Amino acid sequence: MAETSHKPLCREDVQVELDYAVASEGNRIILRPSEPGGQNGTRDGQFEKKKVRIANGRSLIGSLSLDIQGFEIKTQKTAVSDFYDEDQILMIYNQECENLVMEATGCSRAVVFDHTKRYDDPVQRKKRSVREPVQGAHNDYTTESGPQRVRDLMGSEAETLLSKRFSIINIWRSTKGPIETMPLAICDARSVILADLITAERQAVDRTGYTFRLAHNTSHSWVYFPFMQFDEVMLIKSYDSKEDGVARFTPHTAFVDPSTKPDALPRQSIESRIFAFF
Repeated sequence: MAETSHKPLCREDVQVELDYAVASEGNRIILRPSEPGGQNGTRDGQFEKKKVRIANGRSLIGSLSLDIQGFEIKTQKTAVSDFYDEDQILMIYNQECENLVMEATGCSRAVVFDHTKRYDDPVQRKKRSVREPVQGAHNDYTTESGPQRVRDLMGSEAETLLSKRFSIINIWRSTKGPIETMPLAICDARSVILADLITAERQAVDRTGYTFRLAHNTSHSWVYFPFMQFDEVMLIKSYDSKEDGVARFTPHTAFVDPSTKPDALPRQSIESRIFAFF
């Protein structure tokens, strides 16, 4: 049975400082992500804090579109009883995610290729061997690294798959109760222009990839969904090969909600990444 919270969902909009990249010539950004259970990641480059308004997006639920705003909120019951059990992720949750992406996008095939679990508590991160919430406005893939991920993972099928439209969709959710700390803010893709997106080199232990960091623009429109429940999921489009007006990149970031109560339960979450092939 899904866990629910008795806390109100009508929290006001918030004013917070978000972490942006500086849009300056020669700003080379290098990110070294944390390892599961380890210390926070490190980075080189120029960054700045900018105060923004993040609107409560709950009134928008039902009117959002992956192809327009770049994100949606769905209800998804899960048969997973323990998100720290990798067998349940592989045998149950991956199929649930693929089914949800096919339903949401109308794609002919969906393939889960990655997931990351996070815990907003350093002691539990070490115990569970998971990672911290990421603060810093970003998009997971760039114009080049999206197709490269297909080449990396889909073997001999890759070039055939790349000859048609494909997207990369993130599914983000709580893995334990409601989200009470470090909620996720998401930027309406229509408010982001390509010049706002700065390529960053991501130097992980096993591979080097590329993501976009977001430079500040007063046109950005941010929303969040207070107290996301255990059976609510956020779908985020982080890449689309289609270029004729659909949302292609959807920046997002965790943030510290200034109205978080001292006794709030630390966020536990999982984000899965899924190819959607059309």
